[in-house]
Amino acid sequence: MSMLEGMKIFVGTSVPQLGKEVAEFLQVPLGHVMIKRFACGEIYVRYEETVRGYDVFVIQSLSQPVNDNLVELMIMIDALKRASAGRINAVIPHYGYARQEKKVAPREPISARMVADVLTTVGADRVVTIDLHAPAIQGFFNIPVDHLTALPILADYFRGRDLSDAVVVALDAGGIKRAEQMAARLNLPLVGMYKRRPDHNVAEVTHVIGDVVGKKPIIIEDLIDTGGTLIAGVEALLQHGAKPEVYVCATHPILSGPAAERMAHPAIKEVVFTNTVAIPPNRKLPKVTVLSVAPLVAKAIHRIHTEGSVSELFD
Repeated sequence: MSMLEGMKIFVGTSVPQLGKEVAEFLQVPLGHVMIKRFACGEIYVRYEETVRGYDVFVIQSLSQPVNDNLVELMIMIDALKRASAGRINAVIPHYGYARQEKKVAPREPISARMVADVLTTVGADRVVTIDLHAPAIQGFFNIPVDHLTALPILADYFRGRDLSDAVVVALDAGGIKRAEQMAARLNLPLVGMYKRRPDHNVAEVTHVIGDVVGKKPIIIEDLIDTGGTLIAGVEALLQHGAKPEVYVCATHPILSGPAAERMAHPAIKEVVFTNTVAIPPNRKLPKVTVLSVAPLVAKAIHRIHTEGSVSELFD
């Protein structure tokens, strides 16, 4: 892509490599911004070049440490607003707090809405994100939201594999739509599961819906956190006769706690993630493959800046 006039791209500390790849794809220099922590933990941000009147894109995932990265993004947006940026676009590859998008018990917050309110209040004019845990979160914003999906990237990767006797698996009812789209792209049967959560980060699979006997499961999720749901699903598939050749794909590699150890399960042959979240070296197992969403994000930024159609990226 040619140089884009009137646009600047900055990246926070959560996904520096992704930001670099996006800038390289667009053939624009990555903007210079100083981000540091004081001894007390406070975050300091200062842009080292003018942003007045520019169409500015700030790339920052709300990944671990989630609260630090959220506050850092808020401060980056506030600094841009006070420096008279023309339009402030928050590019959030992974939107943290997305699993708290509704009340399931009395006196609970709807934290996903709170984050949307905060980002809008500090000055974001537009949000770009990838594979929200709940698509309805787009409605929490009163500013434009471009909800991208990494599904085509994941599907293209698996098209190059032997898909004979394969099935696409959704680990819960909430993931059925995503799995259905993946199955349609790969022309494979769809299998669903029903699970219950007796506690946070605890999952129990109670039903497997569909034929998995002698099949190679391709499990698709929006994110893998502790891996509890994943392992419960893998064990249920094996108990129902699936081949011990399970493939896992997810957009966001959160990988908290025992996730890395759980992914080492002998029945899991490969785990495919995207780089919406940076994976620490000690959690990247040999069986883990990471695909880049930089071209997707870069094309979205290009189209937003040039007032083009973002929806065409879904084809």
